Amino acid sequence: MRFVKQLLAVAAVALVGGQSIAAVEGSFFPTLVIGAVTAVLAVVVHRWVVRRTERREPAELGLDGWGGKLGRGTLIGFAMFAAVIASIAFLGGYHVEGWGSPTGALGLLGLMAAAAVTEELLFRGLLFRIIEERTGTWIALALTGVGFGAMHLVNPDASLWGATAIAIEAGFMLAACYAATRNLWVPIGLHFGWNFAAGGVFSVVVSGNGESKGLLEASTSGPVTLSGGAFGPEGSLYAVVAGVVLTVVFLWLAKRRGHLVPRRRRPVQAPATVTVTP
Repeated sequence: MRFVKQLLAVAAVALVGGQSIAAVEGSFFPTLVIGAVTAVLAVVVHRWVVRRTERREPAELGLDGWGGKLGRGTLIGFAMFAAVIASIAFLGGYHVEGWGSPTGALGLLGLMAAAAVTEELLFRGLLFRIIEERTGTWIALALTGVGFGAMHLVNPDASLWGATAIAIEAGFMLAACYAATRNLWVPIGLHFGWNFAAGGVFSVVVSGNGESKGLLEASTSGPVTLSGGAFGPEGSLYAVVAGVVLTVVFLWLAKRRGHLVPRRRRPVQAPATVTVTP
């Protein structure tokens, strides 16, 4: 019941924030403000409900050094996506036509912050943690990764391949990041850095959600396996490879730090003994 309350609380913030952003679509300043408020409110609600339902301090979302952790994750996510774009551009699949919209980028800053925070709280901060307690790290990583990919099937230009790519390069990788760090700030930053680089800077389609108006005016072309097609560069094999590499690195760190939770074994019951009275 405690986890249901936590899920409902964060989901409510995500739903209200998402609807509010949709209501002001196209207006960069309201989108920036509503997105930022949604992100902050989601953190506050998560910390509050964990204290109330679990009677503990939410160490996974602690405020000690949170800025450095968030910044570190953001740099990793941005660099990862920039490497994907550079790989696509090397083969002529990414084209910059000029400058885009700075105000559009600011609006996306708020939108991506809200998405990164709420999705990480729901998938890594709650679902992964709940499943891991019962089944161990590996099963939790697999189930939440697949679920994260499946969630993207509802996007306008979604495809089965795109959802599969998201599961591999983001669902598995972000869960591995949480397992390695045991805090949510780094995966939140990584998620935000990746998404903002995609939409806010390089102006490409993000997870099949249509064209973005960021700092650059750009387009993609070429085979879907390389450019990602209508789903965006996240459907590119370059993105999948980058995600797999980081997943392996994070899991290696998690193992080295002793953060991998083994699968629970059911206790073996001793056979009943029969006492024979002489």
